[in-house]
Amino acid sequence: MSTRRRRVDDPLRKSILEQTFSHFLRFIFSDADAIFDLSRPFDYLDKEFETLFPPENTGRGVRYVDKLVKVFLNDGREQFVLCHVEIQSNKGRGDLAERMFRYFYRIWDRYKVPITAIAILADESKGYRPVVYSQEFMGTSLRYDFNSYKILDQEESELRSNRNPFSVIVLTALLAIVNKKVTDEGLKEIKHDLYDEMMKREMDKGTRQGLYDFLTYYVSFDNQEVLSIFEEEIKTKIGRSDTMGTQEYLLDKAEKKGIQKGKIEGKREEAIAIALEFKKMGLPIADIAKGTGLSIEEIEKL
Repeated sequence: MSTRRRRVDDPLRKSILEQTFSHFLRFIFSDADAIFDLSRPFDYLDKEFETLFPPENTGRGVRYVDKLVKVFLNDGREQFVLCHVEIQSNKGRGDLAERMFRYFYRIWDRYKVPITAIAILADESKGYRPVVYSQEFMGTSLRYDFNSYKILDQEESELRSNRNPFSVIVLTALLAIVNKKVTDEGLKEIKHDLYDEMMKREMDKGTRQGLYDFLTYYVSFDNQEVLSIFEEEIKTKIGRSDTMGTQEYLLDKAEKKGIQKGKIEGKREEAIAIALEFKKMGLPIADIAKGTGLSIEEIEKL
């Protein structure tokens, strides 16, 4: 038995949020269909957000907000959803509420449209539940409330009974928190269980592939070979081989980062960063090399 350290691939986490965003809105807001026009495509303002919150000059800047999304209401108006995904294993500096307020006023200053903010807390601190930022001085006061969703507060049975595909994502994160000590064989059983939960829910093929990627790579195996065994078992379970394997996953993520195998001149640092992240996730070194264009020796030294 070993302490299970959750390794989260940031592109994977952002990707699954995009792939399931309509399900996410329905999961968070019970009246989402009455408020949002979910038939219209969402506009993900990643580049615009980066101009508002650039990394610090020291290179130590930490990104807390993953997505700034423009959505449409049923009455035709444009609004914004500021989705804050908190993935730290603890409450950090405890300044989430202040950060959420800072994000709010900068986005309001830029766009002048109403904003709803959602903080998803995947930490292990039971008493950490920030929902408001306030300040007061000599008769002048300010209060900023935002939506806060604590994964650790959720009941496993309720998530299993929820037919919304996003419930599988929350269930995956919850089981990662409560199963900090688990053998590779136990982890493989959990992943099979999550896969079975996913198959019970209706969704399009792209969303299903995204969910499969998420539950497969959200927590890494100690023994890299167990990942390949799990993938083969899934192929046997469904009777075909159309799941995205490790190598295809790596190539897809590397391509989205603008890195092409054999053509990484000028992007070597980015390739190394991706390789290091995948190595932390426990993926096979040979597949990491194929996906990033780096040599096996270079990756082993990371």
